Amino acid sequence: MKHAFALALPAGYRVQDVLAFHSRDAESVAEQVSPQAIRKGMLLDGVPVVLEVALPSSAGGDACVACEADIDLPRARKLPAGLAARIEAAARNILGLHIDPAPFVAFARGDALLGPLVARQPGLRIVQSATVFEALTWAIIGQQINLPFAIALRRTFILQAGRQHRDGLWCYPEASDVARLQVEDLTSRKFSRAKAETLIRFAQLVAAGELDIEERDDNPIPAICKNLLAVKGIGPWTVNYALLRGYGYADCSLHGDVAIRAALQRLLGEDSKPDMARTEQILQQWQPHRTMAAAHLWASLADRPNESA
Repeated sequence: MKHAFALALPAGYRVQDVLAFHSRDAESVAEQVSPQAIRKGMLLDGVPVVLEVALPSSAGGDACVACEADIDLPRARKLPAGLAARIEAAARNILGLHIDPAPFVAFARGDALLGPLVARQPGLRIVQSATVFEALTWAIIGQQINLPFAIALRRTFILQAGRQHRDGLWCYPEASDVARLQVEDLTSRKFSRAKAETLIRFAQLVAAGELDIEERDDNPIPAICKNLLAVKGIGPWTVNYALLRGYGYADCSLHGDVAIRAALQRLLGEDSKPDMARTEQILQQWQPHRTMAAAHLWASLADRPNESA
């Protein structure tokens, strides 16, 4: 079953940012990335879906991208209610269309530190994971390890918990898939016990309906954050990173992020990274735009890919 739709892109859209984020794993099993398209495998409502997003050849004027989802359903089965909307939301996330950078650019123009940084990266956007669950599990996987190792663990995680689409591409798992894993399924493949336990504990809570991670009027971001922080193994860095990559929340404080601290060190011209407390204080002056500030700080480390998130 196919579901086709189109999404409008803003003028000056930076295709290279999307390509860079989604092609970080050269051995990816759930993404296929080329200059022309991104193909992403994911499980949505228990259904394997491969989403293909065509990319514009240039970032000139306004453009539309053609998107098509190959939904792995038997011919006789109808499209589950709400699945089309979830697929389209995933496409917007993948393309970084959730946060409009214009308010931040206007805000940063007069800032002595941010102004020159933002001027060097016009049109920079926040590219997100396809789903909130993917962003949260990726944040847990990436806790306190370097990016190349985190990427390798993510690949293993997909192979252990995900499922293959009929065309062979693996689909990023949902909570119910991860909840069925045993800790040893991950610890035998280089996951620390603490990381494996946190991933499975988190997935089991979500799958059982005890932890609601979907943002709604009756489940706002502050409530989601409070409930996430109550889960053993999930701390402020994990929550803030997931807010950025999963929810597209505009004011995440990544003061615990090593790359953010490294970028601030370079920006300030200092001999050492600011500590977490000072980093938090610096970032506070950029409220309510700390998410975009983080994106520009990460971009300033483009020549140091092992430090970028």
